[in-house]
Amino acid sequence: MKIATLTSVLLCAGIQPALAQDSLRTPVTAELVEGWRQADGTQVTGLRLTLAPGWKTYWRTPGDAGIPPEFDWTGSGNLDGVAVSWPTPEVFDQSGMRSIGYSDQVILPLHVRPQRDGQPVTVALSVDIGVCHDICIPKTLTVSATLAASGGTPTPAIAAALAERPYTAAEAGADGATCSVRPKSGGLEITARLSLPDTGGQEVVVIEPGRTDIWVSEADTKRSGNTLTATADMVSVDGKALALDRSAIKFTVLGKRHAVELLGCTAG
Repeated sequence: MKIATLTSVLLCAGIQPALAQDSLRTPVTAELVEGWRQADGTQVTGLRLTLAPGWKTYWRTPGDAGIPPEFDWTGSGNLDGVAVSWPTPEVFDQSGMRSIGYSDQVILPLHVRPQRDGQPVTVALSVDIGVCHDICIPKTLTVSATLAASGGTPTPAIAAALAERPYTAAEAGADGATCSVRPKSGGLEITARLSLPDTGGQEVVVIEPGRTDIWVSEADTKRSGNTLTATADMVSVDGKALALDRSAIKFTVLGKRHAVELLGCTAG
């Protein structure tokens, strides 16, 4: 069973680290980091990816040069759902194309909802990722563990990864977003105007349409005062007409000082 991942912050119980099973020497290893359990029964653990020097892997929206990660929870027990929290990624130049992801090491907090509260959760995770250096290769890593149904205190490494998320609009002093769309050959062009203070350096805006059947190009960005404008193309991957829900569009601004995430835009 594949359970859709959500970007949110929940919490969890203690486990023993479990190394990824991979019969070949690879530039990446994976393990589950011991976590803790919340009073409401939700649990959090961390998926630690450790990369060999010079290698990188990808964020949930990897750019044109990247491979998005996919999570498969088939074989897990007492598992109702899982959400992934994404630390702020890096922006890379890859053969003249932009990619977005992580180097060295990253912990992805996993927020686990049990089907039956008070019972252990058996996690069996297979994750497909791309890793790149001079070449890019797909890798499948597997990890497994049993999450205890009680106890535990916050694990510093996972707590630090949670703290590395992008700022919310309120935290960043953002004042919302407007967006306009116009037909373009093969799809739509979206122009978003984000009202927020400068995040530092050359800002990159990633636009996620809230639908998996829409491809979005790299956004061209420009700033004027507290307004950051981002323009990108949108194309339906199945060739059907596009219908956008503006409230579901997510904008992530990656700046030198910090990142900001805004959800939704109004017509404008």
